[in-house]
Amino acid sequence: MSPNSDSILSQELSRRTALKALFGATSAAVLFGLPTRAHAAEASKETTDKLNAAQAQLDEVQAQLDSIANEYAALASKNAQTLNDIEGVQGQIDDTQAQIDEKKAELKKKRGDLSDRVAASYKSGGTNILSLLLASGSFEELVANAHYVEKINKSDRDAIEDIQTIQAELDAQKTELEAQKADLEKLKDQQTAQMQDMQAKQQEVQTVLNGLSDDVKELMAQRDSEILAAAQAEEAARKAAAAAAAANKNNSYSGGSSSGGGSYAPGTPQQNAGSGKQQAVVNACYSTPSPGQNWCAAWVTNVFRNAGVGYFGGNACDMFNAWCYSSDRSALQVGMIVADSSHSGTGAPGLIYGHVGIYVGGGIVMSNEGAITSKSLDSFISFYGTGSGVRWGWLGGVVLS
Repeated sequence: MSPNSDSILSQELSRRTALKALFGATSAAVLFGLPTRAHAAEASKETTDKLNAAQAQLDEVQAQLDSIANEYAALASKNAQTLNDIEGVQGQIDDTQAQIDEKKAELKKKRGDLSDRVAASYKSGGTNILSLLLASGSFEELVANAHYVEKINKSDRDAIEDIQTIQAELDAQKTELEAQKADLEKLKDQQTAQMQDMQAKQQEVQTVLNGLSDDVKELMAQRDSEILAAAQAEEAARKAAAAAAAANKNNSYSGGSSSGGGSYAPGTPQQNAGSGKQQAVVNACYSTPSPGQNWCAAWVTNVFRNAGVGYFGGNACDMFNAWCYSSDRSALQVGMIVADSSHSGTGAPGLIYGHVGIYVGGGIVMSNEGAITSKSLDSFISFYGTGSGVRWGWLGGVVLS
């Protein structure tokens, strides 16, 4: 809340306190008992009409903002699925490449074995197969030996052909998977661009909403002032009428007035890191204060700047889209940012901007939630992973380990 907002709120509360005093049980009975007024003090029709119109417009724009937030959340969920698909396809590509490498090694060995046998045959004068045939004691044995030689050669040829066929199939499969990944990467870029456009639209609507909210507050203050003035005028008229009546009847009348007042009062263990940079980030997490509610990314930026790593701006969903690439817990390291691009737990800000924190080790994620909090990774994912899902990575692409 801004200082101006605090001032307006304080004024509103002061007016309401005065009104409450004027419309207390005793005063209200007196006021409503006056023959000249059969109803309570009111603001002017012009002010009331303006306030109603401003409130209706405010509600309309708020509904528009909520609609944008819901659309953004749905798109962020689709984007999360796309990221999961990319990760899955990449895993298939890696598995296929491993099979290709295995078949290449097998083919190389088969060819090497065949080459060694041919070389050995030549070194011995090329008589190995001929000696085998000439050593046959009968025609039947000669036929059997010849058939055996043919089988050996055919077996080698078939094995090599099988390996080549499998390798070709795997190459084709890898090409197809890479094409799928390229399509998914393109889809991810499109979704990210759409989310950025929606963020820009949200900022425009939020600016309009803020202006309307200020208008409504000012009109409410004006309405309350008019009601207070009318109530004070009625009270003064009542007292004057009572004094006149007492004077005319030559009686003495004493009456008390009720008045009221009011006041308003606005209402970790550190993980040892593997490197100096990681430890510096962890230390900065514990020493960097909160910049305020809804400024989670600003806190992360301040932590990395205070740790001497560098300056990396943007909001939580910017950091998520640019640097958070993995949901594999085995890949999570101390000093990585942990973020989502949209979640439903904190209303419109969470739906549109997401949330970001820093992993400090020991299964703990620290983040700014208005105050600096420490949550277990499971708790963080359970709360902030309801929309786009939670991922992690090195902020700015700077590997600290």
